[in-house]
Amino acid sequence: MAENDMSETTFQRSAASPTRQAAPAGGLSNLVATYGLLFVFVLIMLVFGALRPSSFFSAININTILVSQSVTAMLALAEMVPLATKQFDLSIGYHLGMAQVLAVGLQVNQGLGWPEAAVLILLLSIIVGLSNGLLVSVFHIDSFIATMGTGTLLFGVTNFYSNGEQISGLNLPVSFTNLTQIVHGVPLPAVYVAVISAALWVVTEHLPVGRNLYVIGANVRAAELTGINVRRHVIGAFVISGLLSGLAGIVLASILQTGTPSVGPEYLLPAFAATLLGATSIKLGRVNVIGTILSVLVLAFSFSGVQQLGAPFYVQYFFNGGILIVAVGLSVYAARRRQRAATTARSLKP
Repeated sequence: MAENDMSETTFQRSAASPTRQAAPAGGLSNLVATYGLLFVFVLIMLVFGALRPSSFFSAININTILVSQSVTAMLALAEMVPLATKQFDLSIGYHLGMAQVLAVGLQVNQGLGWPEAAVLILLLSIIVGLSNGLLVSVFHIDSFIATMGTGTLLFGVTNFYSNGEQISGLNLPVSFTNLTQIVHGVPLPAVYVAVISAALWVVTEHLPVGRNLYVIGANVRAAELTGINVRRHVIGAFVISGLLSGLAGIVLASILQTGTPSVGPEYLLPAFAATLLGATSIKLGRVNVIGTILSVLVLAFSFSGVQQLGAPFYVQYFFNGGILIVAVGLSVYAARRRQRAATTARSLKP
């Protein structure tokens, strides 16, 4: 047992070291490679702020972005956790849609209070995440296929429950709709995202369980040899993904105050784009919390600026699709660069 602990610790340290050496050798290039997204975000704020100073920096615009993008941020974080183990979760958008419809429907149609409805939804979300984890780690179904199948089933459940129609939330209690209000100038959804992000950052960057996820994503066989329970970690990653997807659905229901069966899938692409784009910054070549949140902000404020310059609504689809392609390309490039840097560092050791 002690040997396993020692070998696991040794492997985790060796797996973490390439991350520190992944950036280019030069100080300036190192800074740009690590904080490139932050520079882009500052540039976006300066450019659009100069072009539309009265509207872009207005409290209304900023609060609107923070409230609306809180759902995307939660969903991106939900995707980030299994992706750390190199597993996809394509059910998050459909899961979000089901949770959102149930959050409204259980109150309006079944007469439940919102706390009871939220608990039921989160329990169901854990079951969905557990099912995805079992399909991938026990039955060895490719995560792309397994989660897409699960997502399609969830979409069917959503439409069955709602009969394919919107569920009006006119009678929703004020205590539920107030969950996403702006209090003292601070949007509550942004607070939720901040708390979730802080918790995930601590887990992934400072706790063994989070580091194990990255070790599994780097090399499953090596992780097994060091005594890491790969199956348990992968299942746990999908459970967390499901839980965050359900929570995002509850928040979205409070924002929209209407159960809309078709709303979930449209969040999948932006969440994926943000997660993959986040892997190109802060921790090069791997998904990370800070990079993911920064990516959401970059996408949200840049699109808001483009809209204020008069771009039509359908530009959003070109925007999200193009960003996803660029994000995937940059993520792959960053990962390869990190591997080359690690290989070079090992070859230079005496």
